Amino acid sequence: MTSSSGNSNNATSLSTAEPPQPAAQEDDGRKRRRLIATIAPATSGISLIWGAVPSILLALQVQQAFGDDAKVAILALVTTIGAIAAMLAQPIAGALSDRTRSRFGKRAPWIVAGSLCGGIALIGMAFANNLAFLIAAWVMVQIGYNFAQGPLSAIMPDRVPRSIRGTFAAVLGLGSMFGSLGGQILAASLSSNIPAAYLLLAGFAVIVLTLFVVLNPDRSSKDAAVEPFVLRKFAHTFWVSPIKHPDFFWAFTSRLLTYTGYFVVVGYKLYILQDYLGLGQKAIGLIPALGLVSLAGLLVSTVAAGRLSDRIGRRKPFVFASGSIVAAALVIPLALPSVTGMLLMAGLAGFGFGCFQAVDAALISEVLPSDRSFAKDLGVVNIAVTLPQILAPAVAGAIVLSFGYAPLFPIGATIGILGALAVIPIKSVR
Repeated sequence: MTSSSGNSNNATSLSTAEPPQPAAQEDDGRKRRRLIATIAPATSGISLIWGAVPSILLALQVQQAFGDDAKVAILALVTTIGAIAAMLAQPIAGALSDRTRSRFGKRAPWIVAGSLCGGIALIGMAFANNLAFLIAAWVMVQIGYNFAQGPLSAIMPDRVPRSIRGTFAAVLGLGSMFGSLGGQILAASLSSNIPAAYLLLAGFAVIVLTLFVVLNPDRSSKDAAVEPFVLRKFAHTFWVSPIKHPDFFWAFTSRLLTYTGYFVVVGYKLYILQDYLGLGQKAIGLIPALGLVSLAGLLVSTVAAGRLSDRIGRRKPFVFASGSIVAAALVIPLALPSVTGMLLMAGLAGFGFGCFQAVDAALISEVLPSDRSFAKDLGVVNIAVTLPQILAPAVAGAIVLSFGYAPLFPIGATIGILGALAVIPIKSVR
């Protein structure tokens, strides 16, 4: 990704120097098209894991190991600890990536190393024979893949001009949602062979992330200046002042609340099907259908939203509308507690979330506090994705254990509406 300040500096220098040669422009265009074409599979490689493991494979593993009576509490414990690890890992990975100096650039070493470490830990989960082993393996999965995902998320502000970030974000969103939904379908298909599923997920992620790095080589960062390491400054990795950067704060809050509302319901999807709808063991067979319906809604919105957002030069209306649509979708199973209700929720939520992911990433890239710390700042932003994975299981688990599944839907919808409203105060982006 190319920073906005970098773009303006380049524009200034070009206005007083020779115009770019056609061959150079053609080469840049070819590189940009290749970058856009390969970011989707790279993103989907990680998203497959987030779609397949926490709410399906891990849920089944917990159920098989600890029984129906303990499954809700133990799944909440495992996913909460893992999400804490993820929340800490991404901004640290981003800060380290920003400071990395190598002939392969700042991002590539972390993307490849993170995918390898995460893959080894994921395969290790297949052999977890007690709770401590399972938690440790899942924590290492979270750390490994978040160390890859943090630097990968910095590709947009590093290399992509503002004028096409909506399109790039749409492709990014497609890769993310394809991966997430594909992971659910894969997990359901391999639910009887969890070790094979873990091996397949780990192998695919290593392949697509390594190919992304090879096909999109970054310029060397060996000669770039490095600020002296100061521990206190590094500790600020986790903090961006909402007073100095209010637009960043509101964009963060919008994403945090939207994802929290979504995960309050979706994080317990398998158990909702099993217990709330009473499908029992038949529930796993419905997962692929829900994934395909979500995918249909996703395709309709994502393809159009990013391009339309670029064309009219506006982000906020799309983020507000999409967050509201997701919130509305979450209450459908409360009014219609049936397979039909779950299918309707999946389709409408897919439509809303596709639009949200297509445009929200572009909006956030335009409110980052500094062009010298893209990966660190995006790591902080991605806490808004990982923190809901801490809050949602803990909140949802307590609600289910105390009141059953029904309250999850209005609570998730209310949080989602607040996420949609949080985008309104942003001033620097329309």
